[in-house]
Amino acid sequence: MFLLGVVYAAAILILVRMLGRAWPIGVAVIVAFAAFQVLTSGRLAVRTMGAREVTAAEEPELHALVDRLCALGGMDKPTIAVAESKVPNACALGRSKGSATLCVTRGLLETLEPNELEGVIAHELSHVAHGDAAVMTVAAFVGVLAGLVARIGLRLVYIGGRARGLWHIIVVALGFIALSAATWFVSLVLTRSLSRYREFAADRSAAQLTGNPAALASALTKVSAKVSGGGGIPQVDLRKAGALNAFYFAPVSAAKTTAHHLLSTHPTTQARLDRLLRMSSQL
Repeated sequence: MFLLGVVYAAAILILVRMLGRAWPIGVAVIVAFAAFQVLTSGRLAVRTMGAREVTAAEEPELHALVDRLCALGGMDKPTIAVAESKVPNACALGRSKGSATLCVTRGLLETLEPNELEGVIAHELSHVAHGDAAVMTVAAFVGVLAGLVARIGLRLVYIGGRARGLWHIIVVALGFIALSAATWFVSLVLTRSLSRYREFAADRSAAQLTGNPAALASALTKVSAKVSGGGGIPQVDLRKAGALNAFYFAPVSAAKTTAHHLLSTHPTTQARLDRLLRMSSQL
C-alpha cells in the first residue's frame, strides 16, 4: 500500500505539472472517478455475476451456515446472493462491512460437502471482515484511471494524425500515454501482489475460524480442478466468470508461468494448499 501511495503521488504530481494552470480540473476528475468507482463497483459486480438476493426461506441451510460463522467471528451478517451458474465459486463484494454481499454459485452448492462449503464461506467472510473489497477498489482506482487515460491518449494521437497542423496534440497525447502506461503497469504489479497476500490472509483466517484447514484445502482442490478442467461447465459461464476473476475464492484462469504469476490475482493453488497443510499440522 505504501508503494502504491508513492507511485500514485508521483503520477499525480507529474500530471499536475503537465496540466499547468488547469491542474484543478485534473484533480477533480481523479476524485470524481474514485468516488464513482467506490460507490458503484459492488453493485456492478453483483450484476455482472448475475446473482440475486435469497431469503432464509429459499436457502435455509446456506443462511444457517452464514449465521453460525458470523456468530463465531463476531461480525454482522452480509446480504446473501446466489448466482445460477455452474461454475463452482464464491465471492464477497461491497464497499464496506455494512453493505457487503456474499455471493455463491449454484455450482458451488452442488459440488462441495457441508464442511468444505463452511471453509469457503469462512474464507469469503474473512474478506468482508478485512474490508478487502474496499481496500482493493481504492488501491486499484488510479491504475484503472491511468488505463482509461492511455486509451483517450491513443484516440487523440489518431485524431491528430489524420488532421494537418495538429502535431501539438500528438505530442501532448504521447506524454499522457507514456505517463499513464507506466502508472498502469506498476499499479497492476503492486495491486496483484497485494491481492495474492490478502488471499493467503483470508485462507488463514478461515482455517482459524473453522478449525478445519483440511476441509478448506479439499474445497480448494475440488473447485480448482473443476474450473481448470472444465468439468462440464459451459464456456459461456466460464467467460462471464472471468470478468470477476479477482474476487473469486479460486481463479477461473490460473497463472501458467512465473511471469504470469507476477500478474495473477491469486497465489497458485499448490502454494495455498501447502500453507493450509502446515496450519493443519500446527492445529
